[in-house]
Amino acid sequence: MKVIISGGGTGGHIYPAVAIANELKRQRPDAGILFVGALGKMEMEKVPREGYTIVGLPVAGFNRSNLLANLTFPFKLIGSMLKGYRVVKSFQPDIAVGVGGFASGPTLRIASFLGVKTLIQEQNSYAGVTNKILARKASKVCVAYPDMDQFFDRDKIVFTGNPVRNDMLLSGVSREDAKAHFGLDATRPALLIIGGSLGALSINRAIATGLDTLLSSGLQLIWQTGKSFIGEARELVKDKKGVFVSDFIYEMDKAYAAADLVVSRAGALAVSELSLVGKAAILVPFPYAAEDHQTKNAESLSRQEAAILIPDVQVNEALIPAVTALAADPGRIAAMENAIRAFARPKAAEDIVKEILKLTEK
Repeated sequence: MKVIISGGGTGGHIYPAVAIANELKRQRPDAGILFVGALGKMEMEKVPREGYTIVGLPVAGFNRSNLLANLTFPFKLIGSMLKGYRVVKSFQPDIAVGVGGFASGPTLRIASFLGVKTLIQEQNSYAGVTNKILARKASKVCVAYPDMDQFFDRDKIVFTGNPVRNDMLLSGVSREDAKAHFGLDATRPALLIIGGSLGALSINRAIATGLDTLLSSGLQLIWQTGKSFIGEARELVKDKKGVFVSDFIYEMDKAYAAADLVVSRAGALAVSELSLVGKAAILVPFPYAAEDHQTKNAESLSRQEAAILIPDVQVNEALIPAVTALAADPGRIAAMENAIRAFARPKAAEDIVKEILKLTEK
């Protein structure tokens, strides 16, 4: 059995893809798995770390803010289609799985053209343009939110939820041990700040401005900054206690275990992980995400009082007061933890692999 898994660009696409691959290997140890990503994107580094082979396509997204940057777009797309054709023809997969991101478009279009069955995994509550196009030829569409028949053929939809990293499911680390791992005091509450795998400049700036306020309120910080802000953050915290900063946190199971509350973007992976670990969260959606899907993800939680939504344009004035108010209200934290757990789908990867196996057995 051979499977291509294609997509990437951010951790929100990469880690669900890896979770699917890991579960596929668990159920079918003999399966051959090949990842197809975009050259220069983070999947080219992260996927090999997980033990899988990846091929990169020269594809890039359409730049809406700088139209001149799109002059090479047609050539990259054609090059990606040609390379994708060679990859699919050579590997001869039984099925191709698309998880979103630049590379999934050309890979799955070519796979469909060559008669390979395809499955789409749509992670967000608002489907992206690429997945809506790819779904026309797909055999199944695995979704994480209800009411997705407004985007896809109802007969193709399977409600699975979003797969998360194995360490989220298997972690047994205690809150005390997790805080010790980050050099924090086990008796004081901790705030986890995760602006996504690439960081979030607006959140970072708001945290930097309010750093002394947060620390004086009794909070400790675990702060994932992304590469672009790590230098500034380290300079800010060099003489302060109770703060851990890193450009990227690989041991997210420990970070979640240590956290008493979380500030995060509202990407699909972040929402799925927060639901699974049951953490009270303040969500600041990335405003330039395709079709503003992060806002829609956050709204689905805030309507159920499972999270607090702060628009990105309000983050400077609203974030720090929201964090300190929530930290001082343990009753609300407990209620939000209970509410967000209702969104958890711990068997998502298992359910997606079941659909993959059904299609390949047919």
